[in-house]
Amino acid sequence: MKIPISNDLRIDLLIDDTIIVELKSVEELNSLHYKQIRTYLKLTNKPLGWLINFNEDDFAHGMIKVPNRYFTPL
Repeated sequence: MKIPISNDLRIDLLIDDTIIVELKSVEELNSLHYKQIRTYLKLTNKPLGWLINFNEDDFAHGMIKVPNRYFTPL
């Protein structure tokens, strides 16, 4: 079943129809960024998301793996 998503909600990248990637370039990630990607994961029933902040000295520190706790395989 497909759920229509408002035009206000736009996923930055969707990889292999499985992984959502949300790209940011902010001083530091805050709770709003986590809520945003968790909402996308819930609405689309995708298993995994990555929150990537390009405004980090070390790129690895700017990559956060976000699993969907509500994911149910179809």
